[in-house]
Amino acid sequence: MDCRPFFFKKFGMFHHRSTMRIGTDAVLFAQWVGVSSSDNVLDIGTGSGIIPMILSQKGANSIDAVELDADSYEEAKLNFSISVWNEKLNVFNSDVRIFADEIDKKYDLIVSNPPFYASDVKPIKEKKVMARHVSTLSFRDLLQSAKKMMKDNSRFALVLPFYESRLFIKEAEQFGFNLQKEMQIIPIEGKESNRVNMQFVFGEVDVVETKCFTMRNKDYSYTEEYRGFLKDYYLDF
Repeated sequence: MDCRPFFFKKFGMFHHRSTMRIGTDAVLFAQWVGVSSSDNVLDIGTGSGIIPMILSQKGANSIDAVELDADSYEEAKLNFSISVWNEKLNVFNSDVRIFADEIDKKYDLIVSNPPFYASDVKPIKEKKVMARHVSTLSFRDLLQSAKKMMKDNSRFALVLPFYESRLFIKEAEQFGFNLQKEMQIIPIEGKESNRVNMQFVFGEVDVVETKCFTMRNKDYSYTEEYRGFLKDYYLDF
């Protein structure tokens, strides 16, 4: 097992114990999410804590994270403790459904890189099943939990594969959430989008802000758009 930390420009973090290692989905998503210095944020299913770390760099006021898997929780706890932003970061080892019922707090922004691939063949390793499938946390569970912890003017943002994102939008409407903006991520120029960053709010939305974002050119080199978008994080950008 490779136990070396992953280094960004302004922080490093361990991710070898977590259910899912640091990936492009989470980094792109965290950079895309808008955050202000007054925002109190919750990350559902934080893994090693990559999304809270990036949102801390972007200036969020405080960030709580909840993680069910014990190893992932311990790793996130370590990463937060050694971070320059440690005073604004907290992680809880809990099922978010229980956490939502017990915590007496409302958040300005809730984010998640949640379980997905409900329609795919499941991977063999149990931890990756937990991390990548809706076997332990359904979309309905996620929406119900988020709604309990949100103010009337809060935002709820998450990233999903394209097909699952369309299902989630329909499910979200049943709980009073409306899609406010989305970024459809195209892996290679000329291909269809395979991931979607989405932000939901309560109340009516007149026009959904939709953006397409291409990661790689046809020759598999990174696009200038991608390099520019993540220049504050990756060491070689």
